[in-house]
Amino acid sequence: MKLESVEELERQAKVIRRGIVQQVYKAKSGHPGGSLSIADIMTVLYFNELNVDEKNPKWEDRDRLVLSKGHCCPALYSCLANGGFFDVSKLEGFREIDSNLQGHPDMTKVPGVDMSTGSLGQGLSCAVGMAIAGKMDKKDYRVYAILGDGEIEEGQIWEAAMSASKYKLDNLCVIVDNNNLQIDGTIEEVGGLDKIDKKFKSFGFQIINIDGHDIEEIMSAFEVAKNVKNMPVCIIAKTVKGKGVSYMENKVEWHGKAPNEEQYKIAMEELK
Repeated sequence: MKLESVEELERQAKVIRRGIVQQVYKAKSGHPGGSLSIADIMTVLYFNELNVDEKNPKWEDRDRLVLSKGHCCPALYSCLANGGFFDVSKLEGFREIDSNLQGHPDMTKVPGVDMSTGSLGQGLSCAVGMAIAGKMDKKDYRVYAILGDGEIEEGQIWEAAMSASKYKLDNLCVIVDNNNLQIDGTIEEVGGLDKIDKKFKSFGFQIINIDGHDIEEIMSAFEVAKNVKNMPVCIIAKTVKGKGVSYMENKVEWHGKAPNEEQYKIAMEELK
């Protein structure tokens, strides 16, 4: 299902956010904050940008997406379910023992998941490998990797970035979810990481800075990225952790906890 207009995508992003909140509430565990911060980006990817086929999830020529910040899989599952990869009712089983929707995505169990992730810092290496394979096989598919701004404190990210630049992977698009909060506090407090755009630029990436909640800017950034040649692209998306649910926004404690019944009702009312 491809949505063309900004208004349609904005409405769909609310549907995706409702799915995120429902999963975490039902499971009584999960990571709502970072899932909500990437909801607009994921919506544009799955309902406008990615060349994928929900009826043939392993289609050889499909675009690939690696959710390196795998703990934010409620956003991924909500997109896949609403995109037709599996029935929306399956979201009710998130994190249950007999469900395939684990707390981190498993490519062997969930249709539409291109890479099993969860160990932070590893996803970009996988995406680089996919992009190199695409070049070697002379395929036109693109590879997208979504990283957390806390995650990029991991050294492996920068080893992968060097390889992406060395091999001129213009079929690779990295998106950094720059919500400025990780499990122990702000990015500055925990790792002292700043000037993310300049860091990626120094590693040979074309940089695009955007508001990660502005649908039009997100769409435009992906269009620009597709036309960059001979170098990988990094989109730095400034976002708000917990975006869309008032009491979660910019609150570090919502990195990894579930709303209670009263909080759930407030969230679902706000996401009508």
